[in-house]
Amino acid sequence: MKIIGLTGNIASGKSKISEYLKTKGFKIIDADLIGKSILEDESIKNRLVRVFGAEIMNKDGSIDRKKLGTIAFSSKENLEKLNRITLPLLSKKIKKRINEYKRKKTKLLVLDAAILIEAKWNKIVDEVWVVYINPEVQLDRLIKRENYSIEEAKNRINAQMDINEKIKYADIIINNSFDWENTKQQVDEEIERLKSYETKLFKN
Repeated sequence: MKIIGLTGNIASGKSKISEYLKTKGFKIIDADLIGKSILEDESIKNRLVRVFGAEIMNKDGSIDRKKLGTIAFSSKENLEKLNRITLPLLSKKIKKRINEYKRKKTKLLVLDAAILIEAKWNKIVDEVWVVYINPEVQLDRLIKRENYSIEEAKNRINAQMDINEKIKYADIIINNSFDWENTKQQVDEEIERLKSYETKLFKN
């Protein structure tokens, strides 16, 4: 099994690339979706409330992800606090999913994770693909997508690991600063490369 670690910062277009890879036969582990599910864990919820306050709770006892995100992404320190609480369980679930795919003899697997490097999951994949986006384009996309103020959008971006730091871990860099056709061409080239060197993985 070939495992690709796909990462990139907020509004980089990483998820669109992940969806495209899915159409090309790759199985996907979406770390963000798993991250949402663990917010239902009672011990996780209790720790989050102790650290970030009762205002992150909905009336039904669930976590208000928007409020939690606003607080967590307001600074690197808060984001690190969030990761310290959620990462152990998240890592456990991701590794379990990887093992399930191995047992099924899956050929191509993508671990789609914004915090791939921060969580050290780059050590459990075969290749790291980093999605790069020009900072000005990133800011513009984030404001339009989420209707954030400039300040809030910048806080979200600045709370994450700098993309240039992530690039240091990259085996492959996908530049998504331009249109989708340009990005798709880059991704297709990498798929063709995998076909050339890993032909057996693509056999039915």
